Amino acid sequence: MTNHWIDIRNADCVLIIGSNAAENHPISFKWVERAMEAGAKLIHVDPRFTRTSSKADIYAPLRSGTDIAFVGGMINYVLNDMKQNPQNYNMDYVKQYTNAALIVDPGFTFHEGLFGEVKDSKYSAAARATWKYADKTTPATDPTLRNPNCVFQLLKKHFSRYDVDTVGNITGTPKDVYLEVCRTYAATGQKGKAGTLMYAMGATQHTYGTQNIRAYGILQLLLGNMGVAGGGINALRGTSNVQGSTDMCLLAHILPGYLAIPKEGDTNLEAYLNRARPATITPQGLAGDKSANWWGNYKKYIVSLLKAWYGNAATRANDFGFNYLPKCDPGVNYTHIGMFEAMGQGKIKGLWAWGQNPASGGPNSNGEREALGNLDWLVSADIWLNETAEFWKRPGVNPANIKTEVFVLPVACSYEKEGSITNSGRWAQWRYKAVDPPGEAMPDLEAMNLVMLKLKELYQADSAAPARDAVTNLDWNYGAHITADAVAREINGYDLTTGKLMASFGALKDDGTTTSGNWLYCNMYTEEAGNKAKKTDPIDAHPKQIGLYSNWAWCWPVNRRIIYNRASVDLNGKPFDSEHPVILNYAADTKWQGDVPDGGWPPINQAAAGEKYLPFIMKPEGVARLWGYGLAEGPVPEVYEPWESPLDKNLMSQTKTDPCSFVGSFMNNRGTPERFPYVGTTYRCTEHWQTGIMTRNLPWLVELMPEMYVEMGEELASEKGINNGDRVIVSSARGDIAAVAVVTKRFRPLQVAGKTIHQIGVIWHFGYSGMATGDSGNILTPHVGDANTTIPEYKTFLCNVRRA
Repeated sequence: MTNHWIDIRNADCVLIIGSNAAENHPISFKWVERAMEAGAKLIHVDPRFTRTSSKADIYAPLRSGTDIAFVGGMINYVLNDMKQNPQNYNMDYVKQYTNAALIVDPGFTFHEGLFGEVKDSKYSAAARATWKYADKTTPATDPTLRNPNCVFQLLKKHFSRYDVDTVGNITGTPKDVYLEVCRTYAATGQKGKAGTLMYAMGATQHTYGTQNIRAYGILQLLLGNMGVAGGGINALRGTSNVQGSTDMCLLAHILPGYLAIPKEGDTNLEAYLNRARPATITPQGLAGDKSANWWGNYKKYIVSLLKAWYGNAATRANDFGFNYLPKCDPGVNYTHIGMFEAMGQGKIKGLWAWGQNPASGGPNSNGEREALGNLDWLVSADIWLNETAEFWKRPGVNPANIKTEVFVLPVACSYEKEGSITNSGRWAQWRYKAVDPPGEAMPDLEAMNLVMLKLKELYQADSAAPARDAVTNLDWNYGAHITADAVAREINGYDLTTGKLMASFGALKDDGTTTSGNWLYCNMYTEEAGNKAKKTDPIDAHPKQIGLYSNWAWCWPVNRRIIYNRASVDLNGKPFDSEHPVILNYAADTKWQGDVPDGGWPPINQAAAGEKYLPFIMKPEGVARLWGYGLAEGPVPEVYEPWESPLDKNLMSQTKTDPCSFVGSFMNNRGTPERFPYVGTTYRCTEHWQTGIMTRNLPWLVELMPEMYVEMGEELASEKGINNGDRVIVSSARGDIAAVAVVTKRFRPLQVAGKTIHQIGVIWHFGYSGMATGDSGNILTPHVGDANTTIPEYKTFLCNVRRA
């Protein structure tokens, strides 16, 4: 989240898309209701009418997988209304704080859904070069926004195709409802108003999920809703510590603190930095004349990380141990889907499944279960036996035919261990141990520590072990009994010249005299204040009490509660919203009041020439990107159909599906609308969580929701002769599931391209292990993923249904 949970109350309009926040994020919805009590409007966009919809002022149904068309039409509405009614928008924000005025390479082309030449599911380097600015380091601008090659005009041209009728024909959203959505949300573009956008997995789990979020970003920037109270793009994370685990490099493409993973070709530290560290871009002709380009500090952060890992073995002479790190092959996909594709092909010998249950939670579950059988060994660390640990004796297989040796590590649940979690709003909060874990179970941290100690012992004893120094030189100094407190200190980092904890990442150095296990968390644990994640001061000390509660927990970076908050003030430092200012009252001696500013520099008009810092400090050009040229499939979002679509063509272009999406080949049959005429989508229910390992082993929750079920509309059920409570079979090209039919008004048929489209909702909490068993909805989902992240396309697939 760019903002945080409590800040939702400051919104004048809340747009929830791809999320059922009322059920899945109930605390977030508490703050939505606070905003509504103060007069805010709630818009809910979802294929299914949910409890969130029931509270909304406007509910807009849409066909699953058509978010880009829906939001692209909203962008088109705003751009057209800006021309007619510029007084209703914060045009200074758009011109001075975004790249709307920057001039793009005149060689840029767009034709029939493509932004240039595509080869082997990738755009050519020549095509990608045209997505950038005409001048790569000092781009010209046109603050009048009239130059045909400026970002603003290119946006207008691109999204002009997204007229209301076309959008409705793609999404199935009724025209009158859609126009009401556009009018209501566009009203947040006025100075002093704010709209917040809340999304979850319904937005991201598509082959173009990243571009869905890009579309949200464009809309919010045009409306001046980034950096302000009650605004932002706010991801509702799926579990309590998803944000924290992502910060600590849970994903395959990053190191802690979102540093790039080393790749083949990064022959030394300097080569790595030349690839990963962005060069500063200085736009010409804006009121601001300097970009902070905070990623220019890359070397400080990677060197401090290497020193945290390798201690005295990391020296200037050996590039601080950089070549101890493995180098990824750029041609290999290391994400969840890519990993299971490799398992299916027999390329991977062993797997640690730590707090994860891919046999039920992974896409194309039958295929992933089969792939597990190609491993030599599997370690499952969990609080109960799950489907992954018991895949070898699942229904329909002979255990004697499974060669995989399975080890189970019983670990502690969250109440049985101490440590921090970082919530969706980036707040790191300390959780204390309540009870001891049962039996032989131990906290994950302790289990990992024992494994690492044994690995170091084994590598030390084997002089021929591959990459031996990378393990033996690790500064693993926790002893036999590791503590979360010790790890928290290491993550914060130390000044090696004094032996004291670092006060902030601003003091990290690239000469090997500082350490930090994650630069973003450098400031969480200091000599002066101790562990700030333990802070519990319930007083909001902000001058206007806008809900920051800055002394409750700690928020990265440096306890900044709303990021890019220098965009909340005008060029003179005056807040756009005087009622909910994020930062305010700049003075040369006392600096800013309010939130920790995104750079403590003076307002642009008060700063000296050459020191007028632009507000979006993480961007090389210092302004936010309406035009974002760093993604795989283009600088702006474009409509594509899901990998499995009920339509025979893309209604926007001749390019039907995302040209850069990842498509697996292992047991990944593709369905057609002739055999599978209905659109399926997955989601959660209130009573169960994730793959159900916790909830399906609790008798009270099993009693509340004992069986696998699917939802369908009354019209479809009538056509198929299905009654509420009937046993049904839902099938896709990848498998069948059995479930109880819930016939409901929550799904209504949509009119799309002259066809009636029915949608079926499937939960994914069940499996063959535990107290309550049933089929996982992920048996139906395909092994395809987003072009940038490879997040699976759980939310849209083709299926059929019949009475059992």
